[in-house]
Amino acid sequence: MFRRFARSQDGSALVFVTVTLPALIGFALLAVDASRVYNLHYDLQKGADAFALAAAAELDGGDDAIDRADRALEELVKNSHSLSDLQFHTLTFPGDITRRYLSGLPPDDDDPITAAYETTDPLEAQFVEVRINPTQITAIFPATFLGAASNAFETSASAVAGFNSAVCNYTPVFICNPYENPAAAGGLTLQNAVETRGGRRRLIELRSVGKDTSYFPGDFGFLASDGRNGARALAEMIASSTPRSCFSRRGVDTKPGQSSGPVKDAFNVRFGMQEPGANFNGAQYGPAANVRKGGISNGNNCPQSNKMDWRDPTNPDLDEIMGLEPDFCFADGSCPYMDGRMGDGEWQFFDKTDEFGNVTPGYWSINHGSAPYPSDWTAGNKPTRYEVYRYEIDNNMVTNQSADGETGVPPGQCGAPVTNVDRRLIYGALLDCQRLESLGYNLGGNEKGLPVRAFASFFLTEPVRKVPKGQEDENTYPYAASVFVELVDVTGHAGRGTMDDFERDDVQLYR
Repeated sequence: MFRRFARSQDGSALVFVTVTLPALIGFALLAVDASRVYNLHYDLQKGADAFALAAAAELDGGDDAIDRADRALEELVKNSHSLSDLQFHTLTFPGDITRRYLSGLPPDDDDPITAAYETTDPLEAQFVEVRINPTQITAIFPATFLGAASNAFETSASAVAGFNSAVCNYTPVFICNPYENPAAAGGLTLQNAVETRGGRRRLIELRSVGKDTSYFPGDFGFLASDGRNGARALAEMIASSTPRSCFSRRGVDTKPGQSSGPVKDAFNVRFGMQEPGANFNGAQYGPAANVRKGGISNGNNCPQSNKMDWRDPTNPDLDEIMGLEPDFCFADGSCPYMDGRMGDGEWQFFDKTDEFGNVTPGYWSINHGSAPYPSDWTAGNKPTRYEVYRYEIDNNMVTNQSADGETGVPPGQCGAPVTNVDRRLIYGALLDCQRLESLGYNLGGNEKGLPVRAFASFFLTEPVRKVPKGQEDENTYPYAASVFVELVDVTGHAGRGTMDDFERDDVQLYR
């Protein structure tokens, strides 16, 4: 019996099981703990991604972009996790989260994001980094039994997201932000100007400047696009209703262009005008649906600027035509903003009665007589010129004739009107020119990667005037060769929606 017992192998596995069972249980517990940590990290990473994307979506270059991004962190995201020691916990900002805003990212994803990339300037903030504070989870495996200091693990998560905006089918023009210095613009910021009728109503005089010249608010220049060079190619893109060019808010490239000749002529095509030698032929160069401009062609079927009979308030023979004229202050040089290049928004829409009872007719009575207009257009709340222009189109008033015979109908010889886009709008990349030049950029040269404050649309209130040879003095027309515009809309949260067909906003994770 004893010999049989000694030779027997029955139950030998029990010995091995007894010896290895603690290790098997330990490995099982470690696997469970590892799974818990992984799932907790996954939940935290989802939260970090969501918070980063929510904040990045607000980084549109607006004055309050960082404030809006912080508010998005506080209010828009409600991610939670259940596996940590906090159990069913909802992540909150700033309690569980730290963030920093970045003006750029290192070229290599493996490089750390140093303090050099951090910014508190909402105009520069293009990215946001979100970090979830380290979160503790107590292990089931008794690590202290093996001499570990604690049974707890910590895990965290981080994410980097950024915002970019791009526009396509866009005029290759940049405009120095008229509101870069709000004090010079009567206290208006870009967002304030867009949000209020009074801000949009202020007429702005745009001027082009020469190569390698300093740029100031209200100056404009040209952008490089699609590899096309030369003044003629640039003019064709400005004149075209389908310019086939795309630009990114992250950076645009300037291209010195010819400030007169075909480039300036390109603006007038939109008014149903063909300057000598312009030769913009084709459906894409058709005029706007409404070209009322305060001038009558004197026999030229497709008129030229210097062969038009323009309204002159001192000429009784042409006192019954009127375009969307500049603010009163431009006539006497008293405009208070932007060194005289931004008006106060007071223009002659209504009839004007002087102290002696003499009535000077306004735009509406000259062109539309006693026809009704919206009730909210009052002396204290005048419409913008763009609102008047659109009201005429939308209410079939383009054909209304002034006493001296002008209508808004473009001459048939200048091509069929373009109706799929608004031809009296020009689009431009707004640059903070003075700030960029202080950083060493030469806007009059071939600069690359200039950051864009916003993309904007402007309404052309009148053609670029040209005067006959030998009469190039301020007594003929004081603003010959200037481009007069009203601000209509901008990209970003302050926008009014008219840029949606051109703009694409892109929010994405980078890390």
